[in-house]
Amino acid sequence: MSKKTIAVVGSGYMGGGIAQILAISGATVLIADISAEIAQTNYDRLIRESREFVAAGLFPENATELIEANLTPTASIEDAVRDADFIEEAVPEKIEIKHATLARISAAARPDAIIGSNTSTILIGKLAEAVTHPERFLGVHFSNPAPFIPGVELIPHAGTDTALLPTVEAIVTATGKETARVKDATGFVLNRLQYALFHEATQLVEEGVATPDDIDTIVRTTFGFRLPFFGPFAIADMAGLDVYAFCYASLQTEFPERFATPKILEDLVSAGKLGTKSGAGFLNVPAERTQALIEYRNRAYVAMKKLVDELGPAPIN
Repeated sequence: MSKKTIAVVGSGYMGGGIAQILAISGATVLIADISAEIAQTNYDRLIRESREFVAAGLFPENATELIEANLTPTASIEDAVRDADFIEEAVPEKIEIKHATLARISAAARPDAIIGSNTSTILIGKLAEAVTHPERFLGVHFSNPAPFIPGVELIPHAGTDTALLPTVEAIVTATGKETARVKDATGFVLNRLQYALFHEATQLVEEGVATPDDIDTIVRTTFGFRLPFFGPFAIADMAGLDVYAFCYASLQTEFPERFATPKILEDLVSAGKLGTKSGAGFLNVPAERTQALIEYRNRAYVAMKKLVDELGPAPIN
């Protein structure tokens, strides 16, 4: 991929972290904020942070030099976006602020510049209303903290030209991130799942089943322990979809509506597709790969436990 010029509009905590990793990846990065002074102040912070991250072993040894060489604060949004190939909007999560910012970006950017938004909750189609040539607009949702969380949601709206997605994927993957394409739906994928878990966790506290501390312990030491390696469908396949169907039936004795069995699960079980033990399920892992999968799983969990023990407990309590 040829070297890209990228503008990040909004140089605070999220935008600044995104700008850091883009600069480390070798892109030419310009940052802008509501004033030249704020952009400069945040630039100075990003350089200072990068030195701290290098010293802590969190950034590559040459990260600060790369950021200093590739990252520049600008006097205005217009200056930042004028010659950019890709623009990432990372201003506060208020639609009126984003609309105003996207309108300024659209007016000053090249008509072929791709524009992304780091929104975590606002529908991309709604934001696209403020964008000139909305076919070049999509959601590019990094997670907090942006330098260290590896997943990025790519969210085209109904009018996005999907031909631009490989270009955006290449820009993001050059930073070492993994991308996933999702549709423009309320909550997207990340927050819909995250808030569903949080909602159920609060229900358990309110019902007096467990304390927040004990719930956190259970999540991080049981099913949450698996999540760095396997998503929910791979975990279900390995557990057995018939087991999942039975557990849903058990939960329904107390919560018939809250834990109604998903139709897609019922259909797979009815068809005899029970996950890895039958060679077909959500992910259709062939039977000859099952042993290798189990061996990988076991090594992964032991390695994770060693890492957790090495790091020690989080300084929460």
